[in-house]
Amino acid sequence: MNIDGRPWRTIWLEEGGRSVGVIDQTLLPHRFVTRSLTSVEEAAEAIVTMVVRGAPLIGVTGAYGLMLALQADPSDASLAAAFARLDATRPTAINLRWALERVRAAVLPLAPEQRAEAARAEAAAIAEEDVAMCEAIGDHGLRLFQEIAARRPEQRRGQPLNVLTHCNAGWLATVDWGTALAPIYKAHRSGLPIHVWVDETRPRNQGASLTAFELGREGVPHTVIVDNAGGHLMQHGQVDAVIVGTDRTTRTGDVCNKIGTYLKALAAHDNGVPFYVALPASTIDWSIGDGVKEIPIEARSPLEVTRIAGKPAAGEPTSVQLVPDGSDGFNPAFDVTPARLVTALITERGVAPASEAGLQALYAAPAAAG
Repeated sequence: MNIDGRPWRTIWLEEGGRSVGVIDQTLLPHRFVTRSLTSVEEAAEAIVTMVVRGAPLIGVTGAYGLMLALQADPSDASLAAAFARLDATRPTAINLRWALERVRAAVLPLAPEQRAEAARAEAAAIAEEDVAMCEAIGDHGLRLFQEIAARRPEQRRGQPLNVLTHCNAGWLATVDWGTALAPIYKAHRSGLPIHVWVDETRPRNQGASLTAFELGREGVPHTVIVDNAGGHLMQHGQVDAVIVGTDRTTRTGDVCNKIGTYLKALAAHDNGVPFYVALPASTIDWSIGDGVKEIPIEARSPLEVTRIAGKPAAGEPTSVQLVPDGSDGFNPAFDVTPARLVTALITERGVAPASEAGLQALYAAPAAAG
């Protein structure tokens, strides 16, 4: 991620290798502040409070959280307690459990004095793999964008490709590059004219605050829109493609993403607009076949609905109440888009139909997948 000309990742080992640095995403876009995580509890709180967020980044943070726990106490009991604490932080994204299980498997057979270093190495490997997978997703998605641009009518050749995205699936949701935004960055850097419609993404406004922040720093032309404007733009031919991320993908191609994604998919389907979902392998849950029935949907605090954060014309960012006194809120954080509404899945291994056969053509499904 380029911030004022300096490349950043969203998470890194700090000097000495015993603490972890992260960008505090709750303060963006108005303040760019980094934080140090020095204990498993601090890592867990960073995930719960969304200092770090996005399925791949949550997974890497969890992996480093186990490292922090084992530095303090490398016993079996400590490992089990840390695993349980981190695993309980956010239930929907599968990447967290995947990363925790991977680190646990790497350290459990070792002598206690070897565990912290092994956890550090495994967490770092997961982080590097995430960067490589996201960049590969960007390359595969770029080819799709180039094909769409080439198919447009002659009078539209050379005009910017209009892409709509929902929530934040960019650098800030991963270690670097992002998932849904990686093809956009690749397109921009390759010289393909591109413009992004950025859904605000209520209630936490990750689009308006985080995606717009990223795109602005990278110099990508973009426009922030209210969540319900996407269908209108599609009806009037102002969207060439929709691309989103996913926090959990079933083996049959259902995708679970930020609340409101399902409605975008319906609008895209009704208007003949391709609807793409970008994901790394770590987001596939091979044990689940029906996303609507089986994926646990996190319900966050109703205060995220009844209040809104912002920055006054003069002064520090603050939070204000939106609703009348006594009005309650309900805040499901995700919804599920059935595979039938997904044009294709963009993975690090290539582009696949949103189906069990499509995914199995790219990946060897685990034996336990049933």
